[in-house]
Formats: sequence, C-alpha cells, structure tokens
Amino acid sequence: MSVAASVAQNTVEAYQRAGQILRESSLRRGNVVYLDTSNTDDVMVTADLHGNRTNFRQILNIADLESNPRRHLVFQEVCHGGPTYPKAGGCMSHLMLEDIAKLVIQFPNQVHFLISNHELAELTDFPIMKAGKMLNLMFRCGMGQMYGDSVPVVRAAQLEFLASLPIAIRIGDQIMVTHSLPKQCDEEPFDASIFDRELTCHDRSCGGSLHRLVWGRDFRQENVDLLAKQLGVELFITGHEPCQYGFASPNSRQIVLDCCSRLGKYLMIPMSNDLTQEDLLNRIHSLHDPILAAMS
Repeated sequence: MSVAASVAQNTVEAYQRAGQILRESSLRRGNVVYLDTSNTDDVMVTADLHGNRTNFRQILNIADLESNPRRHLVFQEVCHGGPTYPKAGGCMSHLMLEDIAKLVIQFPNQVHFLISNHELAELTDFPIMKAGKMLNLMFRCGMGQMYGDSVPVVRAAQLEFLASLPIAIRIGDQIMVTHSLPKQCDEEPFDASIFDRELTCHDRSCGGSLHRLVWGRDFRQENVDLLAKQLGVELFITGHEPCQYGFASPNSRQIVLDCCSRLGKYLMIPMSNDLTQEDLLNRIHSLHDPILAAMS
C-alpha cells in the first residue's frame, strides 16, 4: 500500500470510529447530548472556526481535556476557510474536520461536534458562495490534493461522520447550544421533533427543519421567547453570526460566539441550573491575550 493510500485508509477508519462513538454515546438521546451534574463539571463552548488553525490549537490548550476529565468541549463549523494548498489553492479545512474526528476518538464523551450550516452543506451538496469562491468546490479540491484517487472512499466516510453529528447540547435544565436558531417561529411553528427522531433527507434539505435551524438568523426577542418556551429552556448559545468583538447578545436569552478571528471568544460554563444570561456573559473569555491580539 502506498503512503497516500495508507493515510487515506487511516482517515477513513477515524471517521468511521468517531461516527460510531457519537451515535452510541451514553450522553445522547436522539440528536441531543445531555450534560448534567452526574457527568460534567464544566463545559467549554466554542463556535465558528472555519479552518483557523491558530485558534483551534489555542482552544485545545485552554480546554486541557487530559487534566480535566469531567470537562466537555463543544466545537462547531470547522469547514470552509483557513489556509489553502500552495499550488492549486484547495481548502485545507478538511484536515481540521479529520482532527475533530480524531479528538472524538481520543476523548469520547468529552468532545462534542455540532452540525452547522457549512457541515450540512457538505453533507447535502448545498452550494455556498463567498467572496466569489465556491466553498464546496475549494473543499473538494483540497481533498483531491491530499488523497488523489482515494477521495471517493474518504468522502464516503466523511459523509457518514457528518451524518452522525448531534444537533444540540443541553447543559443542565436551562441552557441549549445549537449552531443557530430557526427564523419566524412565531409565524411558522418549528418542528422540534428533529431533536428526538431519526433525521430524514427532507429535514436536511433546503426548507427542511434542520436546514432551517442551522441557517436561521432570526434573533428577534419574540422569536427566541417562543422557541425557548417550546423547547423548555431559558438560554441559547449559538454561533453562525460573525461578531465584530467575538461575541454578541442580540436578545435577553441568547449569546452568539465567534471563534474564527483574532478576537475569538469562548464560554466556560460551570455546571449549574441557576445561571443567568449575565452570568454567562461574565464567563466569556478571549482565546488570545487581548493586548497581543490587538497587536497582531
């Protein structure tokens, strides 16, 4: 077996094993991971990385999962962005997706990877154009430069892994982490059954419930209030929305995090059922020293 074929086979096995771990997790019911005082001391929540290797490494340093076996680390949206291959310019973020799979294997039930709109776009071939570039095509081009003729088998395992991702994390009784929030729940009721049942192709397709959840940007107070009541939670932590300062609080129930810039922020949440939005805002930290970040 050639070196390239061997690397491809290792990647396939990692995706397959990680997907199995996510699907069979004792913390998972349906498509939701449930964290409480019986299994968790604290939860580090991060958001959109888009291939930012520097921030990814810093997240792992801060989380220090080996020294904190009851700490949980939440990732979302690593695909599309970051460095490119020198010659043909293909996107290298597929390597970060592979690293996430390996982390799931290394730290089962500690590392959680939420489905986002960009990962869903890869899973469903939903095209995303940004800055005049087709991100899906750049992603496939990067895989081609790494795996050559082995791309089809790696791609199949990759899609199997993406199909295994949870869509929400429940932290205690009050907090839910999702990539985003569906729009216009006050006009079109949201099908919350996707949290509990097997997902269908329709759920993942444009207009489907999962697509609506991860692509939505309706952060109106009335919309979030209605969704919170429907789901039986008080607070939401999301990503998806670029934030000038690494975070935002667009309403009284939601905090938006952004980890893909030099001002990236994260949340370290102690396991408690008495946290308010103000408590969470006070637990937002910079990935990098703010003075050094301002100089970079």
